[in-house]
Amino acid sequence: MVTEELKDRYDVVVVGGGAAGLSGALMLARARRTVVVVDAGAPRNAPAEGVHGLLALDGTAPGELLERGRADVRRYGGQVVPGRVDGVARDGDRFAVSLADGRTVHARRLLVTTGLVDELPDIPGVRDQWGRDVVHCPYCHGWEIRDRAIGVLAVGPMSVHQALLFRQWSEDVTFFSHTAEPLTQEQAEQFAARGIRVVAGEVASLEVADDRLAGVRLADGTVVAREAVVVSSRMVARAGFLADLGLRSVEHPSGAGELVPADAAGRTSVPGVWVAGNVTDLTAQVGASAAAGAGAGAQINMELVTEETGRAVEAARDAFSAESEARVSALVTGGRDHGL
Repeated sequence: MVTEELKDRYDVVVVGGGAAGLSGALMLARARRTVVVVDAGAPRNAPAEGVHGLLALDGTAPGELLERGRADVRRYGGQVVPGRVDGVARDGDRFAVSLADGRTVHARRLLVTTGLVDELPDIPGVRDQWGRDVVHCPYCHGWEIRDRAIGVLAVGPMSVHQALLFRQWSEDVTFFSHTAEPLTQEQAEQFAARGIRVVAGEVASLEVADDRLAGVRLADGTVVAREAVVVSSRMVARAGFLADLGLRSVEHPSGAGELVPADAAGRTSVPGVWVAGNVTDLTAQVGASAAAGAGAGAQINMELVTEETGRAVEAARDAFSAESEARVSALVTGGRDHGL
């Protein structure tokens, strides 16, 4: 495979080629910025059959959506190259971005859109069915598993919330308490009112037949028939390569995972470094991530415009200074004095 040649310097390097990164790069390329997207090729939604809730593109396969996005960026002169970023360091007024294959590129600004990793419970069958019969988001998968026998596996702080949400899509919802704390009185009352069955006991595995989920097996051997299972993954931002800049992930207030903190526009605590998508917003769907990337791209361009305008003003002022006049005079006279 021929790897696209990288330049030494760009206005912006975008780390991550998902919806957020490609949208940010598209905005920057249309603003006539030199921009490259470095994409490790490991999108979070790869196991899913389609992207849902995205206006005019609902049901589009994740891979097809990204291929269209890459074509959009390239049409305006932006680059999209395969690669994994291992580290970022300050290099004067720029960032030195180091790739795993030894290449290094420099950028005036950095947009990080690396997304997150779903850490799943260590229960046989969960990873194999992830994104198909094992899901986490009702707005991404609820319609596809509507009216089925749904199980909710209590593995995190969001599990009770998930059970109540998925009840909107099916009347047959069973909550597997697994190793979680007992329900509060209020939660038990809510489940009873909504007809959500509670099954006690630790879950040992998921039963799969012909590559489809068939049920949930408890530690005592009991199998409860289910057609879909909901789990709450621990969502952890892919951000370890930012450590040398002093930028680290923090725990989400809900306990659902770790993210890179930023303001509403995506600006981090490190000047020049911006974030967008799931790396900073754990629950953002594709549409929200794309919007955040586009917004961050516009903000980065404005920051660069402001910087360039300031330099232009300084240069214009310097053109009429006494020192500048003396330099011009010396060049004109060629060292010949008029004796004045």
